[in-house]
Amino acid sequence: MKAREIREMTEKELDSKELELKTELFNLRFQLATGQLDNPLRIKAVRKDIARVKTIIRERELGIGKEV
Repeated sequence: MKAREIREMTEKELDSKELELKTELFNLRFQLATGQLDNPLRIKAVRKDIARVKTIIRERELGIGKEV
């Protein structure tokens, strides 16, 4: 997911996307623990996506960042 795509989302979409990504991360960690994870690099990608979403949310709270 690109930062540009995230910036185009509304506040509600960002909140739901963050929740969705956190749920996915939990499921990936669970699969890793049980030995069922096919692509361990997906965990890293999901963590970075969560960080991107949180960054955009924080930028909007502070009123900084690129406006769309």
